[in-house]
Amino acid sequence: MFNHFLRENKISAAILTIIRLYLGYAWFTAGYGKLTGGFDASGYLKNAVANPVKGPDGHMVYSWYVNFLESFALPNIDLFNFIVPWGETLIGLGLMLGCLTTAAMFFGLVMNFSFFLAGTVSHNPTDIFLGFIILTAGYNAGRYGLDHWVVPFIRKTTKTHSVKNKAAA
Repeated sequence: MFNHFLRENKISAAILTIIRLYLGYAWFTAGYGKLTGGFDASGYLKNAVANPVKGPDGHMVYSWYVNFLESFALPNIDLFNFIVPWGETLIGLGLMLGCLTTAAMFFGLVMNFSFFLAGTVSHNPTDIFLGFIILTAGYNAGRYGLDHWVVPFIRKTTKTHSVKNKAAA
């Protein structure tokens, strides 16, 4: 019943638009600040490796993630210095414009969980909660945005290509 309300209701679409704009603005300003302010993730990543999340017993909780940071993220820091600010900015734009909302929110959640696994709590729990609401709502979250035109266009285009491919086979 709640899923139906989130995915179909126009009042829900209006509420989702407010949530989407809030999250989009937060993502956009964070990314834009990094793009214009000379962002370097190496210090953050080194700190996440040096001070991993530990459980009550004092042992590392996410050793696999610390291993990922040490063996992949830090050696490829230039890639992460590019992906993080551009990713945050594009997620913010997608959410604010309501364009490819579900994809933008999915990647926003991936980044939220990445920050969380590295030990940054901040506003991540709230963003994750709101993000899952947006993701669950699907198309309805972008109904009052560019998705109103973009999603039907994509569906029509992919359906046309699918029919052509079946005819050719």
